[in-house]
Amino acid sequence: MNKLSEGLRKFVNRVSSARTLDKDTLEKSIKEIQRTLISADVDVKIVQELSNSLRDELKHEKVPKGISKKEYFIKKTYENLTELLGEKNEPKVKPKKILLCGIYGTGKTTTAAKIAKFYLKKGLSSRIICTDTYRPAALEQLRQLTEDIPVCGDENEENAEKILKNCLKEPEKEVTVIDSAGRDSLNEKLLDEIKRLKKASEPDETYLVLSGDIGKTAKKQAQEFQEAIGLTGIIMTKMDSSAKGGGALTACSKAGIPVKFIGTGEKIDDLQAFDPERFVSRLMGFGDLQGILEKVSEQEIEKEDMEDILKGEFNLKKFYKQLEQTSNLGSLKKIVDMMGLGMKLPDDAVEETEENLEDYRVIMDSMTEEELESPKLIKEERINRISKGSGKPKEKVKRLLKQYRTTKKMFDKFGGSKKKMGKLMKKFKKTPL
Repeated sequence: MNKLSEGLRKFVNRVSSARTLDKDTLEKSIKEIQRTLISADVDVKIVQELSNSLRDELKHEKVPKGISKKEYFIKKTYENLTELLGEKNEPKVKPKKILLCGIYGTGKTTTAAKIAKFYLKKGLSSRIICTDTYRPAALEQLRQLTEDIPVCGDENEENAEKILKNCLKEPEKEVTVIDSAGRDSLNEKLLDEIKRLKKASEPDETYLVLSGDIGKTAKKQAQEFQEAIGLTGIIMTKMDSSAKGGGALTACSKAGIPVKFIGTGEKIDDLQAFDPERFVSRLMGFGDLQGILEKVSEQEIEKEDMEDILKGEFNLKKFYKQLEQTSNLGSLKKIVDMMGLGMKLPDDAVEETEENLEDYRVIMDSMTEEELESPKLIKEERINRISKGSGKPKEKVKRLLKQYRTTKKMFDKFGGSKKKMGKLMKKFKKTPL
């Protein structure tokens, strides 16, 4: 969880736990938002406009029935932040050509693989054309990333346009992603090549790939590419690790160029269609249960099992099953964050669990069915037996039990928190602006 999310969650906690929303609490809370947004590299002028808007709305608008003034303040903050980030993207699942461009180091090649995989999972056949003749490893990197997606290129050809035309002669797929070369900066040579590639391919979409860690500088880069070649959207990478991601998203929105997708990790499946509501909801600690359910659907994980863990109703037997299944969903830390537990579950607990997953599986294989279903039965004598049977030290067995209890306790709390936040989010949607 980065500083942007941490700051917004502190704000929510401050307002939620306040006895009353008096003038002093209101100002302290607004200043918390200001510090958080400025540290995320959001333009100071935008931060001031948002602050003034919140003060004005709370001063002049009547709080609707069925919602407290504190809840209304959180609601208005949520809505204002969502509005700052632009519109929701609902990608149309239909045949298309997509041209990717960008500066070197933004993760463009990895993004090409992610986009192709995104549409493959939607049921469309996909392929990638590599026209990057400047970075020798680009073609091989794409082939390693996409074993189930064909990649066309020619490491012996220096003319990007010629590579493109030759690859377009091959049997067509429903979605073609064209990965162009990047440079250290936007220059005439780069622009000329992209213009020629665009003319030769006639793409349906031209996406600029930007890194979330550049913050508000994103606006300048987006405008330069827009003026030079014309863009249909932006793909923002490194959104899982950059504290400046909010600043970059806001900058693109102000530049008038929609963000279409965001990269949420290093794996090929870590790409989401951009939805400001879900993004802000996750930042503020309300979780992204829709995102989890989408991942569950993609991995064909039993819905009932995931509902159990979301409710906090699980024993070691279910915990064991989840260790196996959630490894396909991504890191445990990411799943915990999507559930809105980022501030509730200690980082060391998450990291320790991930590091010891294999040992935990071996230990649980040495447990009886009764012990897996009723972990409370596992006392010193049973710990000794489990340790010998698994070949793991007693301390490791005790650590597993401690991690299980800690995680269960946090999930139990999340059950009540989810219910409370769910009610609040329903109020958000029912209450008119």
